[in-house]
Amino acid sequence: MPAMQRLPSRASPLLQRPHGFTLVELIVVMVVVGVLSSVVAMFIRHPLEAYMMASRRAALVDAADTALLRIARDIQGALPNSLRITQSGGIVYLEYLPLQDGGRYRAEQTGAGTGDILDFTAGTDTGFDVLGPTVTAAAGQYLVIYNLGLDAGTDAWQGGNRRIATSTGTVSNLTFTATGAPLPLESPSKRFYLAGGPVTYVCNPGSGELRRISGYAPQAVQPTSFGAAASRLLANHVLACAFAYDPGASQRLGQFTLWLQISQDGETVTLYREVAVNNDA
Repeated sequence: MPAMQRLPSRASPLLQRPHGFTLVELIVVMVVVGVLSSVVAMFIRHPLEAYMMASRRAALVDAADTALLRIARDIQGALPNSLRITQSGGIVYLEYLPLQDGGRYRAEQTGAGTGDILDFTAGTDTGFDVLGPTVTAAAGQYLVIYNLGLDAGTDAWQGGNRRIATSTGTVSNLTFTATGAPLPLESPSKRFYLAGGPVTYVCNPGSGELRRISGYAPQAVQPTSFGAAASRLLANHVLACAFAYDPGASQRLGQFTLWLQISQDGETVTLYREVAVNNDA
């Protein structure tokens, strides 16, 4: 019986197909992915834009609020009736004397005839006893008595009721430099204040900056230039600002209002704050 011949095997067409994608398949996939990406982008675009806008606005609100809080905190600790505001060339200037300590001075001697009084009749007096708690003094501070801000005798800026303190540290007897002229008016409550060097907040919408200026001497007329005084940036992107002070809002409290507007990248925020200020001299 003749041997059976073996027929050559024929592989399946599926097994013979090369691996990978055809160019047509790749193009179809890219088109589908592009369509899906466009659909997804349409859904997330607006929420993402809203998130970015909210973030920018929150940053602006934080910057404006921080600036107003700093100013409010400073003026609440200002020497009574030392706030003054001026405007020049669209720039707003707010100036004050920072209050650093205070107490009551001895106006009368003890029954035994002792005690260092503050003498309002002598221009050579250079010290007095502090009644009650001691005070912390530093050389170069300003001693101010009965600051009403009305005239040369009751306005610390003009200097009639201002002297330079010479005591340092915690003291129960405060010394100061005599000017040859007696202090003009006694305080009805026998109160004295120790103030530091003047501070000015400069709001300049032209440059978009709000700055804090310090390290200069008191001047009778409110300054608008400060030479080499220290300057610190408090806020930028300032669009507008306004300060107002009503010293007669009540017998002991004045009312200070602050308005600040900041704008950046199409976002604008406006903040308003009212502050009660001690004006009890």
